Formats: sequence, structure tokens, C-alpha cells
Amino acid sequence: MNALEPRRRWWPRSVRARAALAAASAAAVVLVGIGWWVHRDVYRQSMDTTTAQAQEQLWGLVGQLEQGVAPDDRSALPYEIVATGRRSSVAHSFVMDGFDSGTRHVLPAPPVAGQPEWNIRTVRMPARHDDVYGSADLSDRTFRAMTADVEARALGHAKAAALGVTDDARLRVYVVLAPQAAEAVVTTADGLLLRAGIAGLVLIAAVAYTATRLALRPVEAIRARTASVTATDPRERVDVPDTGDEIAALATTINVTLQRLDDAAIQQRRFVADAAHELRSPLTTLLASLEVALAYPERTDWPAATTTAARQTRRLQALAEDLLLLARLDARVPVARPATVDVAALASRLTEQYPLADSPLSLTCDSTGPAFVHGNRNELERLLRNLVGNAVRHAAEHILITVRNQGGWVVTTVHDDGPGVPAGDAERIFERFTRLDDARSRDSGGTGLGLAIARDLARCHHGTLTLTGRTPGACFLLRLPEVPSPGGE
Repeated sequence: MNALEPRRRWWPRSVRARAALAAASAAAVVLVGIGWWVHRDVYRQSMDTTTAQAQEQLWGLVGQLEQGVAPDDRSALPYEIVATGRRSSVAHSFVMDGFDSGTRHVLPAPPVAGQPEWNIRTVRMPARHDDVYGSADLSDRTFRAMTADVEARALGHAKAAALGVTDDARLRVYVVLAPQAAEAVVTTADGLLLRAGIAGLVLIAAVAYTATRLALRPVEAIRARTASVTATDPRERVDVPDTGDEIAALATTINVTLQRLDDAAIQQRRFVADAAHELRSPLTTLLASLEVALAYPERTDWPAATTTAARQTRRLQALAEDLLLLARLDARVPVARPATVDVAALASRLTEQYPLADSPLSLTCDSTGPAFVHGNRNELERLLRNLVGNAVRHAAEHILITVRNQGGWVVTTVHDDGPGVPAGDAERIFERFTRLDDARSRDSGGTGLGLAIARDLARCHHGTLTLTGRTPGACFLLRLPEVPSPGGE
């Protein structure tokens, strides 16, 4: 068999057929158990009836002996009456004729000594191959038999002589508990149970198949509708049945998933369009300056052209790096080389090193002590740098960074005294390539990705980044889970 071919399984591929097979298998196990219990119970009750019948027959035979009358050979159960000192039986049922040659009894005679007994004992019937009066059913088998002993002297001489035994003989009456009647009843019951069981299994399998088919009909409709969804057009939705069951929940979940795919597709198309637009602006400026320089080389201010080309190249480089970082964040790549980082020290160092030489702005940091979090130092620094860079572009005079430990969190704020952000744009500013009306200049503004990258980095570190309602200006609130200091203090 080819290793690439799927392994063939014995069970059917159809869910309907598998459900019917499973239901029929479970029902078969239950029915077999019930059938076995019924078989045993019917056999037990039949044997109880046989035992009661044997006891009644035994005392009837003893009563006839006490009257000095030899019983006839017609009886419900096989019996034999034997006596000490006599080779042939005193009396027996016609079934025993198949074993009794007329000169010797089949079952053993009672002992001469000892007290008379009434007992249930085990007897072994001799083998016989020909069926004489039904004796083949008893041939070479072991049965239980009820026995009762009768003393001839208690009967009197006349009755003992009538029975053909001496006055000192002991007679034993055997009534064999033959199970033929019970076995016949059980055989009949087994046949009825077998036919009823087969009919029940067929009915259960048919009902399970039909019920599963009806239950899966909405699933088939969902499958057909979902098959029409494509990556370029995920706007199709499935119908949600009003049954309120698991299938309705499945349809709702599929619709929610399709909506997320639709939103992701829209966001991706918008992101691609915005990225192309952002890339086209510096590329157009760079290409125009280079074409003018090449067309009029003798009149070109080459230092200025080179400066323009370098500035636009740096913009392209920054935009490409931001796009690559966003792609990594979208792929949910784990935090690289996590470590314990002091956010307070990170913010203080950024305040000292941030380039504000040509700006009238002041940048200060206020912290109460070390504030440790678990994460990547470079990524956390990038997060803070993006927040500070956004504040620098909008602040009027002053930017304040605060770091505090509050209730198991490291809370960092970046507050500027600029014009602030309208309440309706509090979430929109975290979208990619978003610039508010007063920050449209691409030469002085950023790429429109800084705040989006900052929020994604905060989420990667199990934190949050929001815009608070603090005034004047804009205040960004960063919350990261606090961890113990590396020294265990």
C-alpha cells in the first residue's frame, strides 16, 4: 500500500452512518445483556416449576406405595422405584424403558442400613444411542433427582407382596428433575428475543440515522454557505437556526469568525493602501530631486540635493522598520529575550538622552524608585520613545514622564502641555497611519505608526496603553505588570 494513501478504516465515513452504527452497537450490548438475564430468569422459573411438580409427583408415588399399589408408567417427569434385594425396578415411567432391560433397574438401590431419607441428589443416566420413548434426551447426562425412602415392613406383608418386595426391603422413589420442559420454554423465549432484538436493532439504527440526518441538515446548509466565502470577499454569512441548540451556536460562531475575517481583510486593504501612500510621498520627493539634479547638473545645488535625498531615505528607512515591527507584532511573535527591566531607570535615561537641542521644550522624569517589569529592554525603550516622540511633536513647552508602583502594576504616564486630543479621537489615534488635522505634515510629523506600535508593544508585555482625560494637553497612561526586583528585595 502506498504510504501517501490514507489508511482505510472499517467504519463508515458518513456521520449519519457512524451515528446509526454507534446507536445499534450500544443497543446490541444492552439487548444482549437483557436477553441473557431473561434467559437465565426464564430457565430458573421453569426449573422452579419443575421442582414443585417433582415434589408433588414424589409424594403421590409414595402415597400409592403406602396403599400397596404399583404406579403406572404415565407421569409428567421420569421416575423409577427401586428396592433392595430386587434386580428390576418396582415401577418406572415409560421414558425409563429405553434404559431398563426388564431385568435390572437404572438408578441405584438404597442402602440396607441407615435411616430412610428424603433428599435431592445427583444421578447419572447411562448412555443410550437409540431414542426409545424419548430416552435419548436423558442419555449420558447428569441430573438432579428427588428421592424418598419407604420401609416395606411399614406397609405390611400383603402390600409388600403386592409390590413384589420382601418384608425387610427398603424402597426408594426417584423423580428426575428433567430440564427438557424448561429448555423448551427457554428455546422458545430465546427465539422470540432474537427476533425482537434484530427488529429493535434495525429500528434503532434507522431512527438514529434519520435523526442524525435531520440534525445535520442545518450543518450541510452552513457548509455550503461557508464554502462560498473567499479570502477576497468574506462578506457571506450563514443562516442561524432558531433552535437555540449547539448548531445555532456553531452558526453564530462562524458568523462572528467571518466578521473578524472581513474586518481583518478591510484593515489589511486599508493598511496596504496607507502604506503605499506613505511610501509614495518620500519616494516621489526623492525621485523628483534626483531627476532635476540629473537634468540640470551644472545648476544643481548638490549638497542641498544630497541632504534632501538623505532625509527622504531616512524617512523610508524608518517607515520600513515600523512596518516590519508591526508585521512581527501581528504575527504574535513572543517577546524576544525577556528579562527584568527597571522602567524608572529606562525613563530617566531616555529623558537625559532624548535629542532636544534645537527645541525649546523641557523633558523631565519623576519616579519614586525602581519599577521592575518582565520584558525586552529594547522593545520597552521603543515604546517609551514613541510616546515621548509623539509628545515632542505636540507639546508647547513641557513634557513630564512619571513612573509609579501601584497595586501590582507599574504605571507610567507621558504628559504634554499641547492642544490635547478630542474625546472622539481618543481611540482613533491608536490606529495605524492616523494623523489628526493639526499633524498632517509628513515632513515634520511621524509615520502615523508610533502610537499603534506602542499599544501593540504594551499588549505583548501583558499591559495596556490608553489616553486619559487629564488636561491640559494629552496624557498617555501605560500599565505593565510589576515583578519583584532581581535581588529579591
